[in-house]
Amino acid sequence: MLNRRQLRVKVLQVLYAYNSSEDKVVKVFEKKLLESVDEVYEMYIHLLGLLVDVADYVLVDADERANKHRPSESDLNANTKLNTNKFIQLLRENPAFQINAKKYSLASSLDLEVTKQIFNILKDSETYQNYLESEDTSLRAEKDIIKYIYKKIIRVTPGIEQTFEEKFINWPVDKEVLEAMLAKTFSNFQSEVATENKLALISSSWSEDREFILDLFSRVIAFDEEFQRFISDKTKNWDADRIAIIDILLMKMAIAELIHFQGIPVKVTMNEYIEIAKEFSTPKSNLFINGILDKILADLKAAGKIRKVGRGLIE
Repeated sequence: MLNRRQLRVKVLQVLYAYNSSEDKVVKVFEKKLLESVDEVYEMYIHLLGLLVDVADYVLVDADERANKHRPSESDLNANTKLNTNKFIQLLRENPAFQINAKKYSLASSLDLEVTKQIFNILKDSETYQNYLESEDTSLRAEKDIIKYIYKKIIRVTPGIEQTFEEKFINWPVDKEVLEAMLAKTFSNFQSEVATENKLALISSSWSEDREFILDLFSRVIAFDEEFQRFISDKTKNWDADRIAIIDILLMKMAIAELIHFQGIPVKVTMNEYIEIAKEFSTPKSNLFINGILDKILADLKAAGKIRKVGRGLIE
């Protein structure tokens, strides 16, 4: 699920798009922000759908083998155990998965060649052969082979990575989130009654997180000139053109949180944006941002502009 840092990154991405656009209609970009979060869930459903597709492809492969010109005994008696894998069956029958499969049009999603590629890698592996020969049909054992398909094939095969990157522009950024959501799904599926198993959530409290990202986005835009003055006052010795736009946006987001989000501790805000800068900006941006924000923070405190609710939130 998306945590607050990852949600801040979503806001950063849309703010960057807003800043680069000539048509600055806030409502349009608020919609884009919510769509960017929904796309994470869409990728998650597509990954689950791909796992189902691989299990379904077992029957396609068995049929092709049986219809060879001169099929062998093993061709005529192909093991289709994976097709009836308990985890896959529970996923197929899960009401939430069925609804989202229709919503995101899984039936016409990834190329069949991708599924075939995954299965061909799988069927030659020792792990898969051991699975076919095993008599352990517990849900735990059934989940293990599906985890293997994701971790050892889908996640590490370049061609498959490329397919997802072509379909979802944010795949490289959100891949870590998707792995956590898959892990949560495996953990959630404990019952052999399909309706009792829950898919992963997009966030721990989406109603609160939705309000957070929309509020953060809108406040950065609404107070843009004020926040820019704070930054310009502390960067007089810097060539404005040499300050990365990402750094400016990150500082504006941090200032918005410091002033307008009373429930977020100062240290949390400072640490979050410094860490985001390490990943998404230039090599020394985190040090630059830390130094400028420290100076701005001192001025905001002196002016009484930081009003945090709760003991210990300021320091």
